[in-house]
Amino acid sequence: MSNVAGLFNYWVVIFLMMAGFFVVISQGNLVKKIIGLSLFQASAFILYISIGHVSGGEVPIYVEGSNLYSNPLPHVLILTAIVVSVSTTAVGLAIIIRIKETYNTVEEDEIQVIDNRKDDEDEPVVVEEKHSSEYKEDRS
Repeated sequence: MSNVAGLFNYWVVIFLMMAGFFVVISQGNLVKKIIGLSLFQASAFILYISIGHVSGGEVPIYVEGSNLYSNPLPHVLILTAIVVSVSTTAVGLAIIIRIKETYNTVEEDEIQVIDNRKDDEDEPVVVEEKHSSEYKEDRS
């Protein structure tokens, strides 16, 4: 039992990774896909931080009598990865806003239908804005 509790961080990583992956592949909503990618990235951050921890390790400053040090490199790399993750999420959301302005939807299947109609007609297609209640009726 103590071995399972000692691996708690890794179980959290597996759960977050699978949840994020599931959201990305199962949802047609582009915002939900970005959230799924963020979950997946968070699981990678937790994994690297967990790997970088050494039980009983000292700060990597030379202290007499200490032979076990924790490596700070994984933590520094994850700080950089978090900055990159936040910025790519912001860019992704900005692109989704532009898609919403162009197509009046953030649903992947509706965007494909509109694009296919545009290709077939070679004319601009005017898309009427739907309210959420109308959208739910169309999906059922």
